[in-house]
Amino acid sequence: MSARTGIVDAHHHVWDLSVRDQDWIVGAELAPLRRNFTAEELAPQARAAGVDRTVLVQTVTVAQETPEFLALAESSELIGAVVGWTDLTRPGVADELARLRELPGGRHLKGIRHQVQGEPDPRWLLREDVRRGLTAVADAGLVYDLVVLPHQLPACARAAERHPGLTFVLDHLGKPPIGQGEPEPWATDVRALAALPNTVCKLSGMVTEAAPRNWSVGDLAPYADTVLEAFGPGRLMFGSDWPVCTRVASYAEVVDLAHRLTGKLDESERQEIFTGTASRVYAL
Repeated sequence: MSARTGIVDAHHHVWDLSVRDQDWIVGAELAPLRRNFTAEELAPQARAAGVDRTVLVQTVTVAQETPEFLALAESSELIGAVVGWTDLTRPGVADELARLRELPGGRHLKGIRHQVQGEPDPRWLLREDVRRGLTAVADAGLVYDLVVLPHQLPACARAAERHPGLTFVLDHLGKPPIGQGEPEPWATDVRALAALPNTVCKLSGMVTEAAPRNWSVGDLAPYADTVLEAFGPGRLMFGSDWPVCTRVASYAEVVDLAHRLTGKLDESERQEIFTGTASRVYAL
């Protein structure tokens, strides 16, 4: 992708604090994120970086957010897919997914995500009520994004084994402790997840996991190389994690970093990571 065009950004967010609070934005470290971030702000930055399609991902476990995102995608030339949220543990989740698809912009609903990283039970994904919800997601032809911490990766692998018809998308490499420079047991557990054919990984969120340490490409490369080897280019996709990334890097810097981390690959392999994988997984 020498021209750096036609890129899919498979992971970003937007929010408007006048509509609802983002209660996870607390403390001095996250203070720069306590403002509105809109698709209109992202669009020129994305296009300048060669990105022409994006995947908008949920931020809070509030039912009203997903319809808002679907409507936004319907009016946007940039947003090609939405990963929304619904309560997988409630009866009737299949009906709720069908309802969301009938809303304005419902055709853009391609996946569901829950903040599993905030669940105290490391085996939350294996609960019977959650499993029923995951089955409904699979039956609806959607994918399931995993936002988890490293200690939750074994449960992710078990869930993927139990739901072979559902594609699981690992966000942010499973949040390895890059800032501590300790790849294990994350590396072993992420390889076990990647061994399952219905799993995919996003090359995203690395700069924030490296913070607050002053990071370099060399610091991040071992983690990128691990998922590249484990998943392969055909199951790896680029995501900016904008605007969360702006704590430590601009949009342009994050896109450039991804190109540098994949610079040893050939053109067809880079095409998969920057366009092909996301286009297939999210049916863009």
